[in-house]
Amino acid sequence: MEKKISILEKIIKYNFKKKSILEKALTHKSFNNNINNEKLEFLGDRVLGLTISERLLEKYPHEKEGVIDKKFANLVNKKTCSLIAKKIDLKKFILLGSSHRKLDRSSDKITSDCLEAIVGAIYLDGGLKFAKKFIHHLWEEYLLKSNITLIDSKTKLQEFSLKKFKVLPKYIFPKKTGPQHRPLFKTEVQIPNSKKVIGIGSSKKNAQQDAAYKLLKLLDI
Repeated sequence: MEKKISILEKIIKYNFKKKSILEKALTHKSFNNNINNEKLEFLGDRVLGLTISERLLEKYPHEKEGVIDKKFANLVNKKTCSLIAKKIDLKKFILLGSSHRKLDRSSDKITSDCLEAIVGAIYLDGGLKFAKKFIHHLWEEYLLKSNITLIDSKTKLQEFSLKKFKVLPKYIFPKKTGPQHRPLFKTEVQIPNSKKVIGIGSSKKNAQQDAAYKLLKLLDI
């Protein structure tokens, strides 16, 4: 375990003063029902929320609260946390009991909870400054491409099309590609007098939002 901790510290760019805190953050309750990462995950969730909230207000000082709130939800949800956990290959370091080893070690809930536990562990070991540094390092990519604008794009395009042409935008799904566990959807969207624009996403909904966003940008709306 000592070797694993040393490797993980290099990946997360933080050296723990108390290695036992990191080990606890990596321990799932199935491995040890008494000493595990549940409380650290609870703490890390709060530290993450505070840090992301602060960063969003810095980055989008003129944005409406409702939009900030949606951006926030998109950045701290289990999906984003699991994506970040996969990026640093966190599944290799998690301690699981025999009952869970049969399950996929990369289960989104297990890895995302563990990532939040690491946030909590860094906070306890080094304070808020280092916890924020860790969060900024791993979440900044998602902050920069925060796609909450895409969430409202479909509605915005629909309102524009109905107002100007009295018809809804037309979406066509030409194909689904990629492996079964990670499909990629493509869709086309068009409104009267516009070109067809292709959107791509991990779901039909995301593909539609991407297509709508690109068409709005093309139309300069």
